[in-house]
Amino acid sequence: MADLNPRSGGRTVIRTLLIGGAVLFGLWALSPVVVISAGERGVKTTFGKPDEQVYEPGIHFKVPLAQAMHTMDVRLQKGEGEGDAASKDLQSVHTRIAINYHLDPKQAVNVFRNIGPSTDIAADRIIIPAAQEAVKAVTARFTAEELVSHRTEVREAIGKMLRDKMQRHGLVLDEFAIVNFAFSRSFAEASELKVKAEQEKLKAERDLQRIEVEAKQKVASARAEAEALALQRQQITPDLLALRRIENEREAIRKWDGKLPNVTSGAVPFINVSDKN
Repeated sequence: MADLNPRSGGRTVIRTLLIGGAVLFGLWALSPVVVISAGERGVKTTFGKPDEQVYEPGIHFKVPLAQAMHTMDVRLQKGEGEGDAASKDLQSVHTRIAINYHLDPKQAVNVFRNIGPSTDIAADRIIIPAAQEAVKAVTARFTAEELVSHRTEVREAIGKMLRDKMQRHGLVLDEFAIVNFAFSRSFAEASELKVKAEQEKLKAERDLQRIEVEAKQKVASARAEAEALALQRQQITPDLLALRRIENEREAIRKWDGKLPNVTSGAVPFINVSDKN
């Protein structure tokens, strides 16, 4: 009669899986061939001691059981962090930063030896503490207002300090950015009032400048008009008046129709004609 006990069948399956896993592990451990993918570097250890050579992507060989090949990721990594610091004027500043970095391929053995085989370990042990230290040190050099107005200078100072610290541990900082500065609520309100006051002051100054320009334009226009009138007065001379009078008389003669004007008072105008006889 067949064995219908389900427990017996379950034990058989588990036993088969364990045996299969052990076989696969044995094949992997005994395989002398190792493949390193693109974006990785290899560090070979012999009985746990790392070699000095950094292995490039491709096919490599090892001695089974005695040697192991550890892969190190050298591709671009991204990370974000945040922390609190105090400004030069003792304002509380919450800073959030973002970085892009990668493992220096030439330093893969040193990083493996001093930090570990994972970039996550490097981030926890090196990058995060170094970033926090750099942010605190640089923030203390500037007042809260300067942190905003000199944002580029602050970013470059933090980036330089962080880059130097990471480089000493075989890590390369590719990009660094300050995502945000957050200040206390009271400081933010005071800053808004100050900005509003400065805007109103700037508007008043612009209005005053406009009024001064308009006044200068009016003065210049009045001065030009007065100078024109004065010039006209200077040009009206007795000779000019006599010339204008002659021109008026000529115009009157040109328009005369030859008739004597009628006189209603009874006086008869005459033309003095001398007697030539």
